[in-house]
Amino acid sequence: MLVDDSVVIRGMISRWLGSEPDIVVAAALRTGREAVNQLERINPDIAVLDIEMPELDGISALPLLLAKKRNLIVIMASTLTRRNAEVSFKALSLGASDYIPKPESTREASAAEIFRHDLVRKIRHLGAKVRRASHPTAAPSLAPASGPMRETVARAPVASPPVVRRSFSTQNPRVLLIGSSTGGPQALMSVVAEIGPVIDRFPVLITQHMPPTFTTILAEHLARSSHRPAREAVDGEAVKAGHIYLAPGGRHMRVARHGTEAVIALDDGPPVNFCKPAVDPLFASAVEVWQGSILAVILTGMGSDGMRGGKDIVAAGGSVIAQDEATSVVWGMPGAAVHAGICSAVLPLNQIAPKLVRLFSGDRS
Repeated sequence: MLVDDSVVIRGMISRWLGSEPDIVVAAALRTGREAVNQLERINPDIAVLDIEMPELDGISALPLLLAKKRNLIVIMASTLTRRNAEVSFKALSLGASDYIPKPESTREASAAEIFRHDLVRKIRHLGAKVRRASHPTAAPSLAPASGPMRETVARAPVASPPVVRRSFSTQNPRVLLIGSSTGGPQALMSVVAEIGPVIDRFPVLITQHMPPTFTTILAEHLARSSHRPAREAVDGEAVKAGHIYLAPGGRHMRVARHGTEAVIALDDGPPVNFCKPAVDPLFASAVEVWQGSILAVILTGMGSDGMRGGKDIVAAGGSVIAQDEATSVVWGMPGAAVHAGICSAVLPLNQIAPKLVRLFSGDRS
């Protein structure tokens, strides 16, 4: 269900999604009020909800929609302004599953194509959760994110291959790295709120798939949640204990050795794993600085970003923890790490922070 007051946007997105073989546009509506009134009749799996609309805006319509259909997946759509970024964060706290920044002008072909790619990808990945809930014995799709997701219902439950759990490193970690994507902002704020003793003694570096402006707001939220300094990283600054460094939107964050100090090295190179910033550059570069004294966490998110860098960390002697499937909005990134056999623990979100505190205190169990 598309909800946007712009007839141009409604028509454009309807054409895009209508050309996808596995997506059906059930309705294209002009206001949040129409969406609330017609929700039960339309009964969509996913709603793409604009923020700024007449009669009833997106942030006001969101709780009304979720009250009528608790398992409705809502993707908030907005132009890339500070106000809309703030509203998008509020929407996530109210139950929206994800957000997507709309291009300021749909006449710019490259911006429109990126928006199309990202929207279809988000709908596919979030829709996979609906399919699994509807068909719990369905075999997992192996289609790539860029291609159609074909549903295959098995006649009997499919046995999952055994997952290898590694022992935690015997080396004391000297840095905490975190990677996340879809569902990440809320997960990050939950984790940093409970790891004050870790932040006080060790640096924390985070890559969240997110555009500019949004990362500025996220850093402010992380500072409030943790009661510790948190901000977008600055190229060349020293990495110090007591601080949270967030990769700025649109740039990869790496680390490098400068004399005896670890420093931030921002990178304006091409996307990695379709993302910029991406998790793999941070993880891989950290090995050059801290070798095996690294503890990395991969939280909820689409795709497999972080898995290759996690392999580098484990090969150097470090450890990786993944969020479990049940508490992930999308179990793409953590699932890829789990199935690669690089994780020492796979934990529900509420158990990750206590585990980090114990590990950084010397408990290796």
